[in-house]
Amino acid sequence: MRHWKAFVFAGLLGFVAMSLARSHESETKPVRVALVKMPYVGERNVPDTSRGPDYLEEGGIRKLLEQQGVQVQPTATVALSTEEEKAYGSWNHLALASGDMAKLLVDERRRGSLPLGLLANCNGLLGMLSGLQHSGPSAKPLRVGMVFIDAHGDFNTPETTLSGMLGGMPVAIAAGQCLTRMRMKAGLEPALPTRHIVEVCVRDTDPLEQELLDRSEIQQLTLEDVRTRSANLHREMKRLSDLTDVIYVHVDMDGLDPREVPGVALPVPNGPTSAELAAALTEMFKYEKVGAFGVAAMPYDDHDKTGISRQAAYNLILGAVKGVQQRKSE
Repeated sequence: MRHWKAFVFAGLLGFVAMSLARSHESETKPVRVALVKMPYVGERNVPDTSRGPDYLEEGGIRKLLEQQGVQVQPTATVALSTEEEKAYGSWNHLALASGDMAKLLVDERRRGSLPLGLLANCNGLLGMLSGLQHSGPSAKPLRVGMVFIDAHGDFNTPETTLSGMLGGMPVAIAAGQCLTRMRMKAGLEPALPTRHIVEVCVRDTDPLEQELLDRSEIQQLTLEDVRTRSANLHREMKRLSDLTDVIYVHVDMDGLDPREVPGVALPVPNGPTSAELAAALTEMFKYEKVGAFGVAAMPYDDHDKTGISRQAAYNLILGAVKGVQQRKSE
């Protein structure tokens, strides 16, 4: 009996030691980030691709992340195949590129990396969401939530839009409100229930778009929620964590205070500073289910002559990664 007790006690000691070792390993293991560039814009009568993602990478974000102890994987860039390039239509090219992007995200997620999307515009969220949806351990789609930070609701449809811009529709597309073929070609199926979406700092919507938002279950957080990292913000993050398997956080650069992004195409007053939003992102990324981050619509070259907009984007990226690092150490 004494030998048996000694054996059990030794086994328990071994189990505890192994658990402590694994715990220590998880605490000290650095965060892995994968930069994924999505240059396709999807807009008609403009070039198929934007230099914004390249510009965002070229300013030294890899070095900044590494200085924070982050392991940065080789950059992946979405590119259509020769056959895909032959396909007709800018919207079609976007859908095909989104499907290709989703595959890159699945690979990076399964390697244990946090995908960081450098996106030409908000249409890139279709590939981000599709990739997250199919990154689980089985063929069953994951339940995806989205925190969408933008000055605009991007919940227009072809029937409600005043401008005709596809860039004003990606949230509606992702939620199954329109352009079903595009969503399906991107691989996002099923669509996101609107209760799985939280919009942040939205302050410029079209009249019919606002009617759609009012009838939806999309939740809204305000500038004050961002500035104070309010209980509302944490309530929504907890709610999404309970409802979904993985959460995508997306930022359009025009969501910020226009003084920090003077080159954006559609500036709207009363946005947060990059420091304020970065602090809020740190809080969001402490939640375990947040699995990817995207930065869209980066002003570049002559539209960002001083580099202030790129620095603002870097503040956001570093704020998000800080949240993941704190998640691992707490």
